[in-house]
Amino acid sequence: MSTISTRFSTVAQVVSPPLADSTPSAELNTRLSSLYALSQRSPSVFGSPLGPFFHRSRSLNLPRFVYFGPHTHDESLRLAFLAGFDSQDLRGALAVLHFVEKLALSPDLGQGLNLSFFPLVDVVGLFQGARDRHLDAAHWAHAEAPEINLLQKDARVRGYHGFVRIGSSNSDDSITARLRGLSDSAVAASGIELISSEDFEPWPVRWEADELSSESAQGPLSIVDDLPLRPFELTLGIPSQWNQELHREAITSVLRNFILRYRSLQAYSQHL
Repeated sequence: MSTISTRFSTVAQVVSPPLADSTPSAELNTRLSSLYALSQRSPSVFGSPLGPFFHRSRSLNLPRFVYFGPHTHDESLRLAFLAGFDSQDLRGALAVLHFVEKLALSPDLGQGLNLSFFPLVDVVGLFQGARDRHLDAAHWAHAEAPEINLLQKDARVRGYHGFVRIGSSNSDDSITARLRGLSDSAVAASGIELISSEDFEPWPVRWEADELSSESAQGPLSIVDDLPLRPFELTLGIPSQWNQELHREAITSVLRNFILRYRSLQAYSQHL
């Protein structure tokens, strides 16, 4: 059995215990298993779980899928997409799996892209039934959660240009969006918008102010001083009242528009 196949089997077995087929957790297991199998046949999407780590004497992995566009090289854009920070709400995780599945079947985002997708961060919560872990607010430099510890180690090695975090918001009818750390990046120096309200259409968007400071740092930007590049962070909050179908449609559309815009920005900057 190949290394990828072995890892696939491990993840499928330990991400969550067997549950009724109608539960979101069971659907997640099914979609994960299907996508790992699909990735073994795809020339562009690879299943590469992060780990293992051990919790309560059990070996667990953090699901990860990596998309490589044509002609990817060491200087290609490296972005990390993270979802599933709370195992009690798997709508975002399922939407990201749907997006990656579409990439595997139709890898048409352009060349020079190196995209890592982490659809389920709260692995321990899903497997152990732990609640209120607040992984979305974790300080990555002082992480107690094993999943966050793995992510911060990966970030130090991979040197991502940016992070996109997907969660829920209390907004009734609009997606919330917040950009942090952009003022220190090469994107800001270009004077071109990284993402605009047009990229969210037909869904309304409410922009939140960037209030990043050393006291309020959380998530990947809390380790920015230890990273080889100074990345930006885009946080998307999908209204918690939206159903799974709306989550899937919105996340698929916004992520695609964002990646295509960023890809165009890279192409433009190469000709300046």
